[in-house]
Amino acid sequence: MLDDYKQEQPIAYKILINSIKKDRCSHAYLFETKHYANKKKFALAFAKYLLCPHNSADKDHPQCMNCTQCKRIDEGNFTELKIIEPDGLWIKKEQIDQLQKEFSTKSVESTKKVYIIHEAEKMNAAAANSILKFLEEPEENIIAILLTDNIYQLLNTIVSRCQIIPLNDHVSDQTSSMLEKVMHLIKQDNDISKEDLSDEKNIDKIKTVTKFVEQYETIHKDVLLSIKQLWFDTFSDKEKMIEGMELLMYFYKDILNVRLHSKIELFIDEKEIIDSLASKLSMNEVCDRLDVIINLKDYLKVNANINLFMDKLIIELERRR
Repeated sequence: MLDDYKQEQPIAYKILINSIKKDRCSHAYLFETKHYANKKKFALAFAKYLLCPHNSADKDHPQCMNCTQCKRIDEGNFTELKIIEPDGLWIKKEQIDQLQKEFSTKSVESTKKVYIIHEAEKMNAAAANSILKFLEEPEENIIAILLTDNIYQLLNTIVSRCQIIPLNDHVSDQTSSMLEKVMHLIKQDNDISKEDLSDEKNIDKIKTVTKFVEQYETIHKDVLLSIKQLWFDTFSDKEKMIEGMELLMYFYKDILNVRLHSKIELFIDEKEIIDSLASKLSMNEVCDRLDVIINLKDYLKVNANINLFMDKLIIELERRR
């Protein structure tokens, strides 16, 4: 039920409920999810609220959980709801074409049709252009729900055609610990091992990342004045840059480990520096750094321009600081 998120997402909840009550439902919503753990459940709850003929936002009235629509949505076989997720690394044009084909017919089980696109920033160029045409010429009673952890990776033309709904990224203390929040930030496919870090050929990379973090946490945006020597002399092309961002992510993860009184996982030889930084940074500050790094690491994979990338990183870190 959408009411389940009334306390966890009060602003988004109020915006959505008011828009429906006042009959001002948008044809397209963009949820800026910021790694919110329950984003998929929240989007599905909103879709159910849109599609169920017995919905009610008022807890003084019974809410439907047992009608045919609700049961079939829960089972994943309701014809008026389509959910799209990345097929491998990307959402492909064929998936959007299939959506348009299925939604070209008249609704028979509900007054509305709803489609949800998870990780919308992963639409490839062809898919993004295809969904843009769908959004530019909205059909009556077709509602789009797009979810993204990084709104800046979406085409501006797509963003401009949606009502943006920011979700609260602060996980409730009752439902998740700080560590669980971080586990949602950091992917579990660790590509870097202790053996990698002890490899002699990687010593310069370790020193570069360590020095960069030390400098940034000391002088902040002024680190840009020496960014060539601090970073680009070691991470000089796109492939190396991605590797550097991964190392940077794991460095901050080890800072967080110390904050959580856990063992340093990878940067054991940098323990003194990590202990010092952990004493200065709060857990929320480290989580914010990780959030920025992870988002921009994904952005780097699809954007070949590395010359201004570190500027973008520092600007985003400063914005969140």
